[in-house]
Amino acid sequence: MIRRIFAKIQRGLRKRRFLGSSALLLLLSACGLVRCTPDPMPRAAFDALYEVPLNAPENGLRVFHLGHSLVNRNMPDMIRQMAEQRGITHVYESQIGWGTPLKSHWEPSEEIFGFEKENAHPRYRDVTQALRSDDYDAFIMTEMVEIRDAIKHFDSAEYAHKFASLAREGRSDVRVYLYETWHNVDDPEGWRTRLEQDRTRYWEDGILRLALAYDTPPLPIYVIPVGQVLAEVARRIEAGTLEGLSTAEALFAKNEDGTLDTIHVDHLGNYIAALTHYAVLYHQSPVGLGYSVNLYDENDLFSVLSPLLAQQLQQIVWDVVRLDPMTGVMQK
Repeated sequence: MIRRIFAKIQRGLRKRRFLGSSALLLLLSACGLVRCTPDPMPRAAFDALYEVPLNAPENGLRVFHLGHSLVNRNMPDMIRQMAEQRGITHVYESQIGWGTPLKSHWEPSEEIFGFEKENAHPRYRDVTQALRSDDYDAFIMTEMVEIRDAIKHFDSAEYAHKFASLAREGRSDVRVYLYETWHNVDDPEGWRTRLEQDRTRYWEDGILRLALAYDTPPLPIYVIPVGQVLAEVARRIEAGTLEGLSTAEALFAKNEDGTLDTIHVDHLGNYIAALTHYAVLYHQSPVGLGYSVNLYDENDLFSVLSPLLAQQLQQIVWDVVRLDPMTGVMQK
């Protein structure tokens, strides 16, 4: 059937040569043979969406996290504890997997590796059920890494748009965020170099400018800029100004055999990510928060190397978050 349709289109085009190849693409799209994707939203219009910040939330938030092991189970609970220190009731649920692209969370035919293990806890909730409810004030989605592979092979922009739309169907005023993560610390381009360059070329140009172009008028998807926070942490480490940290690898976990895990951060890295989420969600400086948190998975206490390092990291987070218009936080 598809071949007959294609042959018919070709015969018609031979009779109407002036139509050219663009007409073929239009006709193929009409037949459902070519997926229609929008052009990226113009940069000026995209930037303009973030000129007016969000209002700071008046109460505690209920948040849904979607993603993979860079979300994990410890980090969202650290956010809850940080909010609790400020007298804020913070509630969350999640759905995660191992290295899972947004596409796999959306498509029933796609496998979510590690699903049973990673969601065997009371905070799990099915993402479709969760977003179709009106239970959530904020939705945070996380794309797989390597981010350029996700964009190339797993249609990141399309599925970011699908999930944002589903969240807004459930609740029109929900705040939608994309968690900007990181890449392997041993990347040949250089870890800090990638962090500095990837925000524009992948997270914005590769995902968000396309995802927002599906709708008229476009609705912003805000960013939780952990990648940019880590870039600043890396700069301070290289400058020798962070208490007790001499290499970026110190933020990363170790494998069972003692070798470096080049993608998963350790508890300190999760603490930095949680600080960033807290600052973006609540529009509050994290400076002054405690430097010890309970670990959800290990049922143990984690403490930052020193109170001074905790304060330094908290200030870095706030400096990055408040100066980034895509966080939705008013610049102060």
